[in-house]
Amino acid sequence: MPTTAPQDRIFQALADPSRRALFESLTRGEAAVNELTARFDISQPAVSQHLSALRGAGLVNRRRDGRHVYYRVEPSGIKPLIDWLAHYRAFWPQHVARLDQLLERMDK
Repeated sequence: MPTTAPQDRIFQALADPSRRALFESLTRGEAAVNELTARFDISQPAVSQHLSALRGAGLVNRRRDGRHVYYRVEPSGIKPLIDWLAHYRAFWPQHVARLDQLLERMDK
């Protein structure tokens, strides 16, 4: 079975709107699972599942303090996606320039 590339795991994790919202919330600072559950209209088990997917993609870390589990963004977790996008960034200006030229010709 082929392994999933890091950027694929990130895309899969962030494809879900609830996970994106949780991730966005955690960019503002560390939070306990019960705090996150209170912020969103989803159950605690659903929040835990979403956090597990984000953790599996390397986007968040957790720490335990007694009975509480706290989650925070893992800053290096998004790096594989940034690197992947940077590879294709070189192509964008060239294609946008071609599109501009095409649109100019169509306007004439």
